[in-house]
Amino acid sequence: MASTAALGTRGSRDLHRRIPGRHRLPRPVLARGGLHAYAGFGPLPLQVFFVALVVLDPLAAALTLWLRPWGFKLAAVVMTLDVLANWYVNGAWVAADPTRLLRPVGLLPITLFGLFVVATAPALLRAARGSVTADLPVVRPPLIRKDAERQSGPDATGAHR
Repeated sequence: MASTAALGTRGSRDLHRRIPGRHRLPRPVLARGGLHAYAGFGPLPLQVFFVALVVLDPLAAALTLWLRPWGFKLAAVVMTLDVLANWYVNGAWVAADPTRLLRPVGLLPITLFGLFVVATAPALLRAARGSVTADLPVVRPPLIRKDAERQSGPDATGAHR
């Protein structure tokens, strides 16, 4: 491995750029920009919403894991608003090039996950409230009567003489 002196005056910061296969992990957006991390990313109410997701997403996840009914409701509302906000902000981008929607990162996974959360929320909410029971109809075999041998005849074939 090369020493930092051989890499230039910037030292170890260049080390990440010069060694193949070594990548810098991007810092989280909020860590770099603070409350203004989403400046220029839509109108101010959407910027506030995207910053608020730092609290809302873990809260919805925790309430859902604890099987609290409000967790499922909050998750469905947050994901609905998140999908709508992302489509609002990226609408012109998708209109300019609809094939960008098919990329595995971006609107497609957000939309699919949002649909999954909203579609499963009612069933999970019923299960958390206890209104879903395991009393499902069961197919049971016919009862064998104690006098079955007497009714089937002497040769047990059901034929009577």
